[in-house]
Amino acid sequence: MSDISPVAAAASPRSLTDPRLLIPLALLALYVIWGSTYLGIRYALESYPPFLLAGVRFLCAGVVLYGFLRWRGMASPTPLQWRNAAFTGLLLLGFGNGLVCFAEERVSSGIAAVAVASMPLFAALFSGMYGEWPNRRESIGLAIGFAGVIVLNLGSSLSGSRLGALALLVAAMCWAFGSAWSRRREMPPGPMNTAAQMLCASVALLLVGFATGEHLPSHPTIRATLAVVYLAVFGSIIAFSAYLYVLKHARPALATSYAYVNPPVAVLFGVLLAGEHVGPYDLTGMAIILFGVAVITLAKLKRKVS
Repeated sequence: MSDISPVAAAASPRSLTDPRLLIPLALLALYVIWGSTYLGIRYALESYPPFLLAGVRFLCAGVVLYGFLRWRGMASPTPLQWRNAAFTGLLLLGFGNGLVCFAEERVSSGIAAVAVASMPLFAALFSGMYGEWPNRRESIGLAIGFAGVIVLNLGSSLSGSRLGALALLVAAMCWAFGSAWSRRREMPPGPMNTAAQMLCASVALLLVGFATGEHLPSHPTIRATLAVVYLAVFGSIIAFSAYLYVLKHARPALATSYAYVNPPVAVLFGVLLAGEHVGPYDLTGMAIILFGVAVITLAKLKRKVS
């Protein structure tokens, strides 16, 4: 008979690394934090140009995280891992996040969140190219989530430019392909993967920013600077690490479900912090989106049990 009580067993170090616990926590971080980053980018763009904003954000976060991991004794990535991290980081953070920042100079944060919600559909397509098509229930959940995004957009009075819309579409496609591609490559272990991707992406973003004539502000506003800090710490280190963990331990449909939850979260943050109005279409769209995510989640659980 074991001398370990059920409470002690539940609090054991092994249980704290159980994907059944960490996946829901990581998804919660993605839903809430990344939903808030659209408003954070909007505030940061008050003083910082888009590509330098993204580059500085990932450079600071990457240096801090990489230095901390090396100080804790974690080995540096191998040359192959650096190469894979560079390509993935360029797709996810360079094109994915950099183009979102670029687009938010031309469209509102709400429109950006809605447009990026098309990403799970591209993720399903690219994962299918590798033989991992969504099952029937996941496909239903994806369709419900996309319908919710459409309903959410119907009630919006926001407008955007063609260039901004194109940038958001390319951003969603690049993020989806990078996610599908990286699942089948040797990547740096754990949080070192996050640090390596941010460092590599920051170099590309800074080069693009300076090459296109962007300049760092000499007198940025306090709100813009605090937004950059928030984006670096919470949006980059915490949430991006959570995404890479879910991407590794869960099916693509669940890992990318955050893109459907982010639009209603972005709308809610806009209401609470920016005084934006929420109408009946917005509320209906949010409900449909959350129902779609529930269908995807239940499909994953059923697949695991069967």
